[in-house]
Formats: sequence, C-alpha cells, structure tokens
Amino acid sequence: MLDIRSILVTGGSGQLGQSLKRLIAQHPEYCFTFPNRKQLDLSNEQCIADFFKQQTFDLIINCAAYTAVDNAELKSELANQLNYLAVKQLSEIALKQGSKLIHLSTDYVFAGDSCRPYVETDEVSPQGVYGVSKLKGEEAVQRIMPTNAVIIRTSWVYSEFGNNFVKTMLKLGEQREELNVIFDQVGTPTYAGDLAQAMMHIVQSEAFNQLKFETDIYHFSNEGVCSWYDFAKTIFELRGVECAVNPIETKDYPMPAKRPLYSVLNKAKIKHAYELNVPYWKEALERCLRMLNI
Repeated sequence: MLDIRSILVTGGSGQLGQSLKRLIAQHPEYCFTFPNRKQLDLSNEQCIADFFKQQTFDLIINCAAYTAVDNAELKSELANQLNYLAVKQLSEIALKQGSKLIHLSTDYVFAGDSCRPYVETDEVSPQGVYGVSKLKGEEAVQRIMPTNAVIIRTSWVYSEFGNNFVKTMLKLGEQREELNVIFDQVGTPTYAGDLAQAMMHIVQSEAFNQLKFETDIYHFSNEGVCSWYDFAKTIFELRGVECAVNPIETKDYPMPAKRPLYSVLNKAKIKHAYELNVPYWKEALERCLRMLNI
C-alpha cells in the first residue's frame, strides 16, 4: 500500500480549503501545505512553475477556482485561467512528479434541464462561462492524467467561512422584514465541512492508495433535495429569525449568468466506491449554524 504523506492544498483561503485546515489536527500522519496567493498564484503560469521547482507532493488537492459565476461572464479570461489553464498545468506537474490529484468541479457543467438526479456519465452542457471553464478543467485532468486523479463535482457549497448563501441570508434576515428567494431552482446544499471530511476519507482509502488507479469523476453533495426558497426558510427556522420569505421565479430575478434549474447530483457512485455515509442537508446545516454561534 502506497503511503501518502505530503499534501498540497490550493485555495486554502476558500470555504473548502479552510474546512480542510480545520481537519489537520485529526490527521497528524500527513504534512499539509496551504500556500497563499503570493506563494502560489494560479493566475500566473510562471509562478506555478517556479513553486514546484523546489518541492514535490504525494497529493495535490485543488480547491482553487474562480467561482464568481456572474462576474465570469465579464472576466472570461481570468475564469479560464484559474478554472482551466491552471488546472491543466497542475495536472501536467502532477503527472511529471508522480503526484496524485483531487480536483473539485461543479454541477454547472450540466444544463440543468434533467428531471432526475444527474449521474457522472450524463451529458454535459454548461450554460455560461463559469461552467464551460470548469468543464475544460475536468477534461484537462482526464486527458493529462488517465490514472491517479479523482474529480469531484459538488453543488451549492456553504460553510462558516467566507461569503455564501447561509451567511448572506442570516445577515439580510436580521436587516429586513421580508425577502424574495427563488423557488424554481432545485438542487442540494453542500456543507464544506462534510465535503472536506469526505475528501480525507477518500485520501485514506485503500482504493486511493493503490499504486495506480483509473482517473474517474464522482458526485458529492449532502443528501436530499430543496430549492433556494426551501433553503432560506430552513435557515431562518433553525436560527429563529423572524423574516418572511416570498417564493419568486428565476425570471423575476435576472442575473448575468444562467443558472441550472435542476442540479441534484446522484451520489451512489462515490458512496459505493469509498463506503461513504453522506449526511442529510438539514442536519449538516444545523451543524454549520452551531459553528457560527461559537
């Protein structure tokens, strides 16, 4: 069994990166490196190359991405650099250095017109710059690293870190008497803490620690289904916030980038492959809200 000792995590200041940092104490067997943007600037090809000249890692976990979905429509070059070209370069480096790779992707690779949870082999058809750039990143990993890489698509990520839907709703709920929230976009929230735990479970698995395994795509979110309206209502109910929530349609809240109307992910594959237990989204939300109270 091949031992993984050194782990590089990109995007350490993001929601998932900070959730992984929280797990370091639970995993003293690993040496984690969380470079900041000055040390590893993924928008700069030369900076990436220079960073890896003097150091190698057993595993690269790429949590970094350009995730501003609407801004990506205006800053397509930057989104393409971070979500595709940097991923391509990291894959080439991982292949050359013999590193394994875990890369995070998104439900936005799908059109969002399904009527059943998406499986990994369903047709992809991203509707905006963000989704297109993330799909190109996936394809680069698969093309360059046919073995020893795992791609995880996820959705609606939130946490006690950074800016996200949960924290935005809590802030607005204290400021306003009522809010309008979209009810015709359906998916599943993903607590970054649960995603981080799942990733470390994969890293420790026998399947991942084989000398060589085929690169594959997996879906991960919490269990269950809801709309953004349901999500907001539940946040307020669990927190005891007295703010009315009015359901509105997507057409009543126009945004620069098109969102998938349906992006529920089928998680059967990752649960079977890695014997994962996936928490229900409301239970995960309760845990996050308790962390926000600390």
